[in-house]
Amino acid sequence: MSFNALMRAVKIISPAGIFLAGLLAFSGAAAQDSITNSRYARMLERLLSHDVPEINVPSVASLENPIFLDTRSGEEFAVSHLEGAVWAGYKEFSLERLNHIPKDRPMVVYCSVGYRSEKVTALLQEAGFQNTYNLYGGIFEWVNQGKPVVDRNGPTGRVHGYNWFWGRWLTKGEVVY
Repeated sequence: MSFNALMRAVKIISPAGIFLAGLLAFSGAAAQDSITNSRYARMLERLLSHDVPEINVPSVASLENPIFLDTRSGEEFAVSHLEGAVWAGYKEFSLERLNHIPKDRPMVVYCSVGYRSEKVTALLQEAGFQNTYNLYGGIFEWVNQGKPVVDRNGPTGRVHGYNWFWGRWLTKGEVVY
């Protein structure tokens, strides 16, 4: 979303509001700066449209009681996911599955690298979810930065790599297909 579109969307008129809109418009740059692998960072810069709010792995800790929404396939989710994550799928995504989530609750949406979750984040915003963020770099960057993932038995080091092309961006943990 461009800065001008952001200004129109939220109808900001006060100087403080303009400052806040500026911070939001440039939050994607901060997310991009947090990627541990420079080649991965360049790939993400080109792959993603950056038209939804993005959040980097370290900044997730600043959110109060966020919901994690996993937009990968059920097979990927079964291998591992962020603790407490709600599975929403991508091809199977349905807003009805999220009726129990308040629209003002912070939500971190993720997939493997951030492409599928970016699309779902846009759908959530269109449906009125107000505090949604695409996890920049996805679960791969989460694990690359040493954050834990779980499966149905508890903590695990395994992460579904989607396929060889995408799985190569996972530099920590055990890639499975």
